[in-house]
Amino acid sequence: MSGANFILLINLSVAGLLAAAFMAVAFHDVGRAPARWLASGYLLGIAYFAIEFSIPAFTDARLPVVAAFAVFLGATIAFNVGLAGKYGVAPPWPSMLFFLAAATIAVYVVQDLPRQSLARMMAYQLPYAVMQFVGLAIVWSSRQRRGRLDRILMAVLVASGLQFASKPFIAHALGGWGADPQAYLQSSYALVSQSLGTVFGLALALLMLAILVRDVLAEVTSKSETDTLSGLLNRGAFTRQAELAVLGAMRQGVPVALVIADLDHFKSINDNFGHASGDRVIETFAGFLREAAAGHHVAGRIGGEEFAIILPGTNIAAARLFAEGTRSAFGALPIDGLPADNRCTASFGVAELHPSEEIADLMRRADEALYRAKNAGRDCVRVSAGPAGGQSSANSVAQGI
Repeated sequence: MSGANFILLINLSVAGLLAAAFMAVAFHDVGRAPARWLASGYLLGIAYFAIEFSIPAFTDARLPVVAAFAVFLGATIAFNVGLAGKYGVAPPWPSMLFFLAAATIAVYVVQDLPRQSLARMMAYQLPYAVMQFVGLAIVWSSRQRRGRLDRILMAVLVASGLQFASKPFIAHALGGWGADPQAYLQSSYALVSQSLGTVFGLALALLMLAILVRDVLAEVTSKSETDTLSGLLNRGAFTRQAELAVLGAMRQGVPVALVIADLDHFKSINDNFGHASGDRVIETFAGFLREAAAGHHVAGRIGGEEFAIILPGTNIAAARLFAEGTRSAFGALPIDGLPADNRCTASFGVAELHPSEEIADLMRRADEALYRAKNAGRDCVRVSAGPAGGQSSANSVAQGI
């Protein structure tokens, strides 16, 4: 068995393993269509390698050669559809299918050219290069945030496209790709070509597997850290994120403040209007808090009707204004399912981190300020004066109970 035949068998086996790996990712989440398309691409890869392996058995190899080309180009299209699904881009179906048909016809026609003709070799390899650059364009045009793995994927797509475009010249340098299709697997070029295919096919597959697994893990983590009803961070996740925000603010030398809010008379809402109405109040307040927060703020639901938001880069005065604005706007907001004249309110406690404190101290002081707001008649803001004085200034007046 020639070296090219051996590598061809390896490629066939690897394509099967990769197809199984992508199907495993797809079965983890039945809605994960990108993984199914990627699996389809590598299943087509198995068919391509099987056809390549069988070509020496044909007396007239024109049809199997063209079939192998069309199947492999179809595999690259399936890969691109998987990329498009992953990166939230509409796959260019019409142009890719038209290109598949046109390129297949062109490869059929150039079979009449001399075997070592550069035009014939380019007609066979350049369409693969084009599909790699289409994949690059899909990732590039995505509006999703691209991390290190995504940028590496783009680089490998470029390299893969270039290696396909260079294959006609590699074949020429190595003495051609065999006197006829049957002799292809015995040529030095076949060994190089199959080896390059193994390297880039495996690199692209492993990168996509890593990216899909990264996304699965991120989704699982997000679900475990997100409060289902409010859509905000749960208490544990909020505490962890708040600690990171505080450390970042301290490194940058900027102030950081904490606002804790509690919905007023929430039990009476559940008792008088039902738990569904209470849920809508929580959803409304959480949505309002999410909209009011900036991108670097961290908001969470830390209790049944208690919420917190950490404000890096914000001093005590600005945090109080944030709390006042939130209190005033929420108090005027109608809630679906409640009578039109019924308005929900919230009480707020505000504290700014002092250099000697940790996040637990900050939360304790903000919580104490919140209790003072509750005791002052609710629907108001109270501010902690700091750890030394132990006093809070009544910076806001009650607006109603």
